[in-house]
Amino acid sequence: MSKRFSFFVYVITALFFTCFFLWPIWEILHGAFWDVNGEFTFAYFKEVFINPIYLEGLCNSFGLAFFSTLLALLIALPLAIVSDRYPFPGKTLFMGLVLLPIMLPPFVGAIGIRQILGPYGVLNTFLEYIGLVGPGMPYDWFGHGQFWGMVLLNAFSLYPILYLNSMASLANIDPAMEEAAANLGCRSIKKFFTITLPLMRPGLFAGCTLVFIWAFTELGVPLIFDYDRITSVQIFNGLKKIGGNPFPYALVTVMLFFSVAFYAIGKGLFGRNTFSMMAKASHAREAKPPHFIVQALCFCFFGFISFLALLPHLSVIFIAFSSDWYGTLLPAGLTFDNFHIALGNALTVPSIKNSLIYAGLATVLNNILGISIAFVIVRTKFPGRGMLDAMSMLPLAVPGLVMAFGYLAMSQEGRLFAFLNPTENPTMLLIIAYGMRKLPFMVRAAAAGLQQTSKTYEEAAQNLGCPPLKSSIMITIPLITANLLAGALLAFSQSMLEVSDSLVLAQKQQYYPITKAIYELMSLLGDGPYLASALGVWAMAFLAVTIIGSSILLGRNLGSIFRV
Repeated sequence: MSKRFSFFVYVITALFFTCFFLWPIWEILHGAFWDVNGEFTFAYFKEVFINPIYLEGLCNSFGLAFFSTLLALLIALPLAIVSDRYPFPGKTLFMGLVLLPIMLPPFVGAIGIRQILGPYGVLNTFLEYIGLVGPGMPYDWFGHGQFWGMVLLNAFSLYPILYLNSMASLANIDPAMEEAAANLGCRSIKKFFTITLPLMRPGLFAGCTLVFIWAFTELGVPLIFDYDRITSVQIFNGLKKIGGNPFPYALVTVMLFFSVAFYAIGKGLFGRNTFSMMAKASHAREAKPPHFIVQALCFCFFGFISFLALLPHLSVIFIAFSSDWYGTLLPAGLTFDNFHIALGNALTVPSIKNSLIYAGLATVLNNILGISIAFVIVRTKFPGRGMLDAMSMLPLAVPGLVMAFGYLAMSQEGRLFAFLNPTENPTMLLIIAYGMRKLPFMVRAAAAGLQQTSKTYEEAAQNLGCPPLKSSIMITIPLITANLLAGALLAFSQSMLEVSDSLVLAQKQQYYPITKAIYELMSLLGDGPYLASALGVWAMAFLAVTIIGSSILLGRNLGSIFRV
């Protein structure tokens, strides 16, 4: 790969990130620290920490992120260890099932949770049936436990990210190191905490960072739970006053500051001391069949976690197919009418078409830029390739809500990018937003394929007179097609169901993507929740195919895509 091509990719990437990553952040900072007279001030920033409403929102956001990440870790780590170490009946099936919760945005799963925990939902109906709750005296789970309901939903929706990272980390550990420790008398729990866990730490840090930032800035779940005492919803509610109110800027700045601080602290504490391993393990770990009781326990553990994690999704499916579900354990009747009505609704079909356009064009952008960046990172010795690699992964570390607000801020009237104002037509801005947010998936997938493919094929072609760029296109890209397809599938499917950008930037009904249409349908009386669930089932089926396809193509390397 020529130096000229590497330099060209570096310049294009730097321009793209300057315009659509650094500039939106600058607009946020400018709105938070400069007053109407153009003078620098800390007044707005300080007000966030003085105002009890804003302060409560920050505390709740931090608590939601911390407990969601902790619970997700307690779920994912044992699952990964059991899956890696023990064969048991149904293991292949369960390894697919544990990935399914990531196929649907948590806020869609919140629709199902409302049906389960509502005043006349499944749980209260069951408690009344067994006599623990009196007739007509339902317990208000939402009124008393909204916060913990959101924690559970986030944890059971996001733990697959930690599971994938844990599996990838375990796959990279040479079994000889654990066996050497065992031969020296270090066994069982002590071996895990002194050998295995430290070697897994970089992967666990990557997963925990993503889950923490995701939960800290989660917007959809609090909106569906009608929980407004949280920073993300306070920002969302302040969008209508973005032109004259500086406090939404200040709130977003605080959220950005804390997200970067959490990442830096975590990197310093857990991601700093990595351990070099041999390029290839000296031998594969032998999976010895455990006692049948242990196999039964593994089966029950995976089954129990899978059931709890998929319960919101099952509820959404039942709602979509139900004619009436109120005060009963199961729907009173099943029907396909909700899907027929949804296809005739003014929101649903246009939203599917819009999402296909936005996600499709964003994926094309990801492919062009992501593959080029991966070639420079892996196949060249360009001096700035380390910076290019770090730059391409930054969107994973910055909250989606922050970026969405930044795009909205930089496109206001009178700003440099006013021609992208989403109040008129958000198409271009949504494509850029999706492309920026999902670029890391494409870069990591392409880089993983290049690292596993020998460079000698390209060198042989070049020795026969084939130019470097042509040899890469004709020789290498076909060899890494599986990786590129997996990365494209992930980028496309995740763009289809992107929440923050869609809710913030899509402001006219004719341009609504799927997630904005689901949110709007949920607010409608009568058939609204049923239609939203029908649209959610379509999205669920679509994402299931893409996630399963990506996991088959990449295998354990799927976890490397979620690395920061």
